[in-house]
Amino acid sequence: MSGMGYPRELLSQGETLEFEMRPHWRALLVPILVVIGVLIVVSIITIQWSAWFGGENPTVNNVGRWIFLGVGLVLLSLYAIRPFLFWFTTQYVFTDRRIIIRKGLVAREGVDMPLSKVQNVSFNVTFWGRILNYGNLSVDSASDEELVIEGVTNVEHIQREVNRLHEADDARRRHDTDGA
Repeated sequence: MSGMGYPRELLSQGETLEFEMRPHWRALLVPILVVIGVLIVVSIITIQWSAWFGGENPTVNNVGRWIFLGVGLVLLSLYAIRPFLFWFTTQYVFTDRRIIIRKGLVAREGVDMPLSKVQNVSFNVTFWGRILNYGNLSVDSASDEELVIEGVTNVEHIQREVNRLHEADDARRRHDTDGA
């Protein structure tokens, strides 16, 4: 589950990285299908443009091809590149003290939830989630709103791990206060 390299300098002193992940790979299915579809349609229309629309007029042929290529690039940007960048720049990080979510390339969004605030950890797996092994993880806290992590691979295992980390954090905090 690790390998993305969450920067160690962003961890607190004594904090240990347990595991990290990205959203489930199924988030890339639609962008991949869009790339394939746009490339096929743009290729066919670009090759056949003069036969279908332009005849022997080179200006109509060139302008029409460039307009269609531009439409293809816009579609790729909105429905393929943007979702891929979202997937690539989203990290779910679990340490021995907190849950960290980071999203975005240019504009960044981050959420941290201390394990000490965790009240309940639950999951939701849809029909397709059972087939592709993903689901949504919900973490309720004592003071904040519910934290929902979407597209978690092997979500039932992750729920058990978060519960284990929460219990270990409780034991660590009890030990720190008993020894103080």
